[in-house]
Amino acid sequence: MHNYLEVETPYRVPTQAPESHIDAEKSGSWFLHTSPEICMKRLLSAGYERIFQICRCFRKNERGHRHLPEMTILEWYRHEADYNDLMEEIQNLLRHIFKIIGLHDTLIYQGQKIEAKPPWEKLSVKEAFERFSMFSLKQALDEDRFDELLALEIEPHLGIDKPLFLVDYPIEKGALARPKADNASIAERFELYIAGLELCNGFSELNDSKEQRQRFQKEMTLQKALGKSVYPMPEKFLKSLRQIPLSAGCALGVDRLVMLFADTPNIDDVVAFTPEEL
Repeated sequence: MHNYLEVETPYRVPTQAPESHIDAEKSGSWFLHTSPEICMKRLLSAGYERIFQICRCFRKNERGHRHLPEMTILEWYRHEADYNDLMEEIQNLLRHIFKIIGLHDTLIYQGQKIEAKPPWEKLSVKEAFERFSMFSLKQALDEDRFDELLALEIEPHLGIDKPLFLVDYPIEKGALARPKADNASIAERFELYIAGLELCNGFSELNDSKEQRQRFQKEMTLQKALGKSVYPMPEKFLKSLRQIPLSAGCALGVDRLVMLFADTPNIDDVVAFTPEEL
């Protein structure tokens, strides 16, 4: 569909994209990938214009009623696209899936009726903090409470009656995203929410290797300060960025999508084995 090529990239890799809030599981002297992002972007740089894969990803210390340390992700990338194009694409994809399974444009989740007719709503991160949080966005960043406040105060209000794209994250929260042309403090990043459940994360891709290296160095410094593993700098990935044209990518949590269809608030209900059962 839409001329996408299915690809497969290695699960076991020598390094990751350094992001201080995501921890990788070690596999010998290498790591299990937290995302196929680095390898898929190297394929973008080699000239593959539209690619996708469905794969397992592994993240250390992620466990909760919506989180598993091993998860299934659908990830895809497009040349000549930005985050607006990907938001339209995910909207069309999910509406197509809804239709196939008989939901059409109405979804009932935990007693809440959600209308999926387009256009889906968009709300900036700044507006979300103003509307739903006791703290301003600046306060949240200054006090290093952004992720906490987003999860506890804001997410429960998102996508309640209609799917909602949370857009335009502060650049500090878009480590691999391109800054907006008219405001370098904002990243062209979005997340999709339905019934307070985050389903996907996407952004316009940063293809400036110098800026990306600086961002990685900042994340690595923070990882070290937090006592976390510091990965080797992904030099081959940084080199490949020079060949990536205007592009955008998105990762969709398949397990969470199934949670919606199964009408369950617990991710344990949609997998055959939880970690505790192994």
